[in-house]
Amino acid sequence: MFSRNHRSRVTVARGSALEMEFKRGRFRLSLFSDPPEDTELQRKLDHEIRMREGACKLLAACSQREQALEATKSLLVCNSRILSYMGELQRRKEAQVLRKTGRRPSDSGPPAERSPCRGRVCISDLRIPLMWKDTEYFKNKGDLHRWAVFLLLQLGEHIQDTEMILVDRTLTDISFQNNVLFTEAGPDFELRLELYGACLEEEGALAGAPKRLATKLSSSLGRSSGRRVRASLESASGSGSSPILLPTPAVGGPRYHLLAHTTLTLAAVQDGFRTHDLTLASHEENPAWLPLYGSVCCRLVAQPLCMTQPTASGTLRVQQAGELQDWARVHGVLKGTSLFCYRQPEDADTGEEPLFTIAINKETRVRAGEPDQAAGRPLTLSISNRYGEDEVTHTLQTESRGALHSWMEALWQLFFDMSQWKQCCDEIMKIETPAPRKPPQVLAKQGSLYHEMVLSEPMAPGGPGEGLLLQDNTISAEIRALLSSYYSDR
Repeated sequence: MFSRNHRSRVTVARGSALEMEFKRGRFRLSLFSDPPEDTELQRKLDHEIRMREGACKLLAACSQREQALEATKSLLVCNSRILSYMGELQRRKEAQVLRKTGRRPSDSGPPAERSPCRGRVCISDLRIPLMWKDTEYFKNKGDLHRWAVFLLLQLGEHIQDTEMILVDRTLTDISFQNNVLFTEAGPDFELRLELYGACLEEEGALAGAPKRLATKLSSSLGRSSGRRVRASLESASGSGSSPILLPTPAVGGPRYHLLAHTTLTLAAVQDGFRTHDLTLASHEENPAWLPLYGSVCCRLVAQPLCMTQPTASGTLRVQQAGELQDWARVHGVLKGTSLFCYRQPEDADTGEEPLFTIAINKETRVRAGEPDQAAGRPLTLSISNRYGEDEVTHTLQTESRGALHSWMEALWQLFFDMSQWKQCCDEIMKIETPAPRKPPQVLAKQGSLYHEMVLSEPMAPGGPGEGLLLQDNTISAEIRALLSSYYSDR
């Protein structure tokens, strides 16, 4: 028999020596439990596994093409998240083993290296140009093919997706309206974009193949033989078994194919609209091929935490530049590229204007007082900035040596963060909070003005098209509940 700690996911045999040591207090169960961050990642993994089961049920219950496309998209996203979470858990377990088998905490070793702060990364205004042939777009010739496409975005172990839209030759580009936000990113982030698409003609061609085959056989084999072959084909199709000459598909539902991908890094961050190259993953012979131009346009911005959150605060006495005698007692707040000096601590919380501001940038020079100064002398810190040919210096006094060390450490950490995040620390880039995802009522569609027209004349009750309209607009209770459950957790 075993005892299970469901919170820490540790299994201990009842009556074993290990359980006796726990009872005696010689060991703590927390030493054998997963760290909190691993437990949270395991919780996300369990959630995605449940969502995958729901997506499979949803796909089996779908009766319309739009529902099947959304269910298959949800299944693909869940599978991608599961693989990403499992890989991240494996990397963390390996790191834990290496730490336990390596140097002990009591061993002396080199000091830990400085780490840059984390930040938020947001990508928006995503547009992918299309490259149609002249005969298709301008002369409107050839078959009208349609695709259902969406973007899968991955940063580290975090994966997000965009809404699904329909694409045909009436469009010049694919436009995604989502603002995709990643809240845990370092300056070495790699944001991978993957464009997936499903050609809607594939499913229709396969579904209509038995009837077309039966029609051709009945007309070519003669009246009596053709009737028997047609009846056998229709009976096989009606019973649910596969018709002759057609293999049974391994997986039901639509098939999504990877059309293109690219990876964006810190060098691509700019507070503006930029164009980036796409790597095409399909060719024209591929059934799901979409005529992509080979680039993606987007706005990629980043906000390091050092630019949006205070990194140090405390009481200071400041001597402003040019004033040799006057010292101002202020409450200093180091945030972003400025040291804000307020009259009192409450002013920083209420949003009052500071008395004055000291600029902190990559060119700022910081010097501490002499390390061997006498015990009674004040502890000073000078901050110098150059404006053209002039150099402006502010002198700061702290209340204790520990406070001076804390301010110096915060400043050096800020300089290090600036060197890692680079252009992201020049000014705060604006990030709009994405709106919560809602269950799709209908598949998002893009098209010409013809596709957006709405008939003003209502359909007559009991008319020939009333049943078809009700069938297209009705979604079963089970499918609606699964959709709501899926998007409410996003």
